[in-house]
Amino acid sequence: MNTAGQAGKRVAVIGGGWAGCAAAVELAAAGCSVTLFEATRTLGGRARAIEVRGRMLDNGQHILLGAYTGTFRLLRRVGIEPKTALLNLPLQMRYPNLSGGMDFVAPRLPAPWHLVVALLRAKGLGLADKMALARFSSSARWMGWQLNVDCSVAELLERFDQTARLVQLMWRPLCLAALNTPPEYASARVFLAVLRDSLGAGRAASDMLLPRLDLHALFPGAASRFIEQHGGAVRCGAKVTTLLREGGSWRIDATGKAVGGNSSALFDAVVLAVAPPAALTLLDGLPLGDIPARLAAFDYEPITTCYLQYAAAMQLGRPFYALPDDPAIGHWGQFVFDRGQLDGGQAGLCSVVVSASSAAAALDQAVLAQAIAAQLAALFGRPELASPAWSQVITEKRATFACTPGLQRVPTASGLPGLVLAGDYTESDYPATLEAAVRSGAAAATETIAPGAAKPTRSSAA
Repeated sequence: MNTAGQAGKRVAVIGGGWAGCAAAVELAAAGCSVTLFEATRTLGGRARAIEVRGRMLDNGQHILLGAYTGTFRLLRRVGIEPKTALLNLPLQMRYPNLSGGMDFVAPRLPAPWHLVVALLRAKGLGLADKMALARFSSSARWMGWQLNVDCSVAELLERFDQTARLVQLMWRPLCLAALNTPPEYASARVFLAVLRDSLGAGRAASDMLLPRLDLHALFPGAASRFIEQHGGAVRCGAKVTTLLREGGSWRIDATGKAVGGNSSALFDAVVLAVAPPAALTLLDGLPLGDIPARLAAFDYEPITTCYLQYAAAMQLGRPFYALPDDPAIGHWGQFVFDRGQLDGGQAGLCSVVVSASSAAAALDQAVLAQAIAAQLAALFGRPELASPAWSQVITEKRATFACTPGLQRVPTASGLPGLVLAGDYTESDYPATLEAAVRSGAAAATETIAPGAAKPTRSSAA
């Protein structure tokens, strides 16, 4: 990033999610005078920690890939070492022994031998399933993990004659976890990009990494300290109400205790890093071409996380498992994480994730938590798991955009001088992940400093 002449350039970053924090960090590092505005009391956006029963719990569980180079670079910039902050595991899809699922884990071997050996050793898959997986992987690699014409994931899997068992145990849970969109209407093009950096990548790039820290401590909290140490300001509880072009500057009006009730200030540039509905409100009346229409076209999918607290001595056999879900019998959980194996301060705590969770979120929270606890007891053959000491259900209603075929995402450059957009919904080959958000923020910072230099946030891990 060219930082020449940036000292004193006044930049407002509106939105303190991961994209906004990434943009603010990069701009501060480049010498800009940064003010970060966040309407809520805490940073992190849709990937944040909240206080529950006197402890910090994440509003959703995340799995990172070794291919998330943008995230790891930003973590190191703000003083977080990924090797200690994240538990590194080989690529895997492992189910509880009594679930009737599969056990697929890639050994620490050079690519592509790690996948060859994983497929040969995989338990719970028949010969037809293994041949279908090998056929899909080789064909997708030959295609460069790309599609000329997008379609649904379900249609893609049908084209490549994937077995029903493989779809249920491998492709469907991967699609839900990565895109938070059911395979029947999830983008095959984006799904292939995720597979390129997992099944199709080098061994290290395909590793799965689980945060040991809560999401606030992992990045937003450290980002806030970094910004302030570099002369910037972080204004939590400051809602931006007006964004107007005045001469060669941008005027921002904000309200909230963090700005003394009301404030108005001029900035040389603005990075708008809020969710599409909020962006539409602030951009109303500005000449932005088809950007408002693209922002208005997004639909959303929720993610529900159910926390179950057991005795501190309780442990699962591994840090996390895939779970076969079947709402018809009350089995809503898709993945379970033993938080005690990630953070010693959370001994006995399990987090169970339900992606694309509209139906689950409609249930009474106590009913959903009890159903998930009973699911764990049945799948692990451990009756005590049916009776947690307490439970907490957290649903992020607009956790991600629905990642559908042919979806037109939003460019980083707005077309107006000094106004740049950031968020996991901007143009990228990734779905709405932490990596997409961080790369978007970095691209927004580049565009702010050197207009025209930012490119769509493509992964470089293939």
